[in-house]
Amino acid sequence: MDRRDFLTAKRKKTPALSQQASRNITSGINPYSGPWTENEIVHLLKRTMFGAKKADVDYFRSRTMSQSVDELLNPTAPQPAPPIKEYVTSTQPGTPDANIAQGTTWVNDINNDGTVQSQRRGSYKKWWTGAMINQDRSIREKIVMFWVDHFGNETADIGNGNWAYTQQNLIRQYALSNFKQMVDAITKDVMMLRYLNGYLNIASAPDENYARELMELFTLGKGPGSQYTENDVREAAKVLTGWQINGTTYTSVFNPARHSTVNKTFSSFFNNTVITGRTGATAGQLELTDLLNMIFATQEAAKFIVRKFYRFFVYYTIDSATENNVITPLADIFRSNNYDIKPVLSALFKSEHFFDVLNQNCYIKNPADHVIGSLREMNTVFPALSDWDTNYGMWNFFYSTMVNTGLNLHDPPNVAGMPAYYQEPLYHEIWINSDSLPKRNQFTDAMSNNGFTRNGIRVNFNFVNYVQQFSNPGNPNDLIDDALKFIFRNQLSYESKKTIKTQILLSNQQWDYYWTNAWAAYMSSPTTANFNIVNNRLKSLFQYFFNLAEYQLS
Repeated sequence: MDRRDFLTAKRKKTPALSQQASRNITSGINPYSGPWTENEIVHLLKRTMFGAKKADVDYFRSRTMSQSVDELLNPTAPQPAPPIKEYVTSTQPGTPDANIAQGTTWVNDINNDGTVQSQRRGSYKKWWTGAMINQDRSIREKIVMFWVDHFGNETADIGNGNWAYTQQNLIRQYALSNFKQMVDAITKDVMMLRYLNGYLNIASAPDENYARELMELFTLGKGPGSQYTENDVREAAKVLTGWQINGTTYTSVFNPARHSTVNKTFSSFFNNTVITGRTGATAGQLELTDLLNMIFATQEAAKFIVRKFYRFFVYYTIDSATENNVITPLADIFRSNNYDIKPVLSALFKSEHFFDVLNQNCYIKNPADHVIGSLREMNTVFPALSDWDTNYGMWNFFYSTMVNTGLNLHDPPNVAGMPAYYQEPLYHEIWINSDSLPKRNQFTDAMSNNGFTRNGIRVNFNFVNYVQQFSNPGNPNDLIDDALKFIFRNQLSYESKKTIKTQILLSNQQWDYYWTNAWAAYMSSPTTANFNIVNNRLKSLFQYFFNLAEYQLS
């Protein structure tokens, strides 16, 4: 599919710097030296993970800020086990997919049946949802989501679940290591070759699709400092000729007979670099290495990616002060570390700018932050992973909820990724509209009540269990304060909290003991009647919180 004309017509090019007014934040990347309390830990976790569970907050209280960031950036848990065949197909010999038993993985099975691949795409998205729900105590799942969106491939367009999983698995390998190496690998990735026509790129008819997006979307952007030319795109396309897909092995191969062996000459933006045309089996990799060395030698490559990190993890607009005090020095760190990812993220998350109060409570949750974050923060209990049929059915429900509120995993609207991360001037505000906000509220309402049931097993928000982790749940003031620490990022006024307490926890009575006595009665005698009294009040309390606009902020 040739996207050049489509994207030219449909996608707005966004400048590097927002034209919105400055927020008057002058802090930079000097190490943060302020207080390290629950507030700062919750801020860090909500930005680097899906939700801030109280158990995780308590865990990081015993560590310094620097130790916490280091641990988040260095996951030790194994990668999630690959997706399995949880869908039903014929088991008759000779029928598609019959050789893969249910409950076992399909990721290494070559299968070109359209129905099977459609089922595998669904299985892959359920699996990914489960991986986010069951994430380890690290940034890994959040950064994987970032990179998958960055490279903007659409599984529905490709139609192959194996290729989608293979691409994400590749991204997982590089997500916290080296960006330059990741671009090299993903250039030859089968899904990418198929999605952006790399497999059709031959010497006699160079296809510019991937070369264009490599520069515009993946490495350099279209900001004022990115001055590559149309001829640079054409020359890069020649460099990339010869890569093909082996449909029998699901691997990429280089065919020297399809490769352009001419010298490729680039513009002054690239210092008039000439990439020497090569021949033979190694020509493709040699010229690709030269091309990436040339691209990453520019100042703009590091700045472009740092800006994307900033918009994903901190805030969506970048004014001149932020560009000078944050983006430029972080880009210097990125380049000086040969595009290793951890050093730049470490400097960002440890900076005074990241913890600046004006960068807290201002980030509109994406659908994964909302759905997955709420499930994790409310300590939602799922069946054991061995019960794969129940889990995959549940994960499908939560994946579908994200789709309904604007996020289809690994299926952005186009190669630019999700508009919330590039579309000026709204950026993250795109997540909230007249359709998505009621659906967000419907989701938390549903999970607060009947939840979702699969195979006779129900998952929902158990508020009675949830508040028992607080220090003093029998005191309605302490309970509300503790709850708001973890589920809100904006503090409610004293009068607001007093009104909420009176109308909900005290059932419109005056005295705090109306809740304290009800809670004490349940704790001493957890009968159904006593449970229902406290549970109904807690349910009303948290549904009220979930439906406030402040709950949409991180």
